[in-house]
Amino acid sequence: MIDSDGYRPNVGIVIVNQSDQIFLAKRIGQDAWQLPQGGIDENENELEALYRELFEEVGLLPEHIELIAKTPKWLRYDLPKKHQRRFQNPKCVGQKQVWYLVKLKESEDNICLDHHDEVEFDDWRWVDFWDPIDQVIEFKRSIYEDMLKAFAPVLFNNKHHVPAKFNRPLKCSAISLLS
Repeated sequence: MIDSDGYRPNVGIVIVNQSDQIFLAKRIGQDAWQLPQGGIDENENELEALYRELFEEVGLLPEHIELIAKTPKWLRYDLPKKHQRRFQNPKCVGQKQVWYLVKLKESEDNICLDHHDEVEFDDWRWVDFWDPIDQVIEFKRSIYEDMLKAFAPVLFNNKHHVPAKFNRPLKCSAISLLS
């Protein structure tokens, strides 16, 4: 599914552990690190996509996590021309993503990267909260910065510090999903 502007709807997932570190995964066969994400299928809502992608990419079930927050709007990024499928119709110019912040409730022993036929990651690690911005591919950095800035106040109860090098203006505030 690609919208009329050429963006593919997608759900992104930020998994944090009990120490508020972020799960970062390495793309299979590459030296490219990113957060779990995936397309929203036709006739699937955001939460269904979240749970499907969480299981397919990381092996986690809904009972393994707690929903903490989500971005209130689509965050978009454009693909570099070399990554665009020029002959696809409609043409995909990038992705629009809604992001979810989830906390791992269960042991990290439940993480399994090869739970699905199409394995996307071959390694993972816990990193400090702001590290994914520097570790993701260049064209995704601004969306990672926007999303982490939105989630930090919820996760850290407004007791966080944004590193000075991340000087983009705040694009949105996360919606807390905690009851």
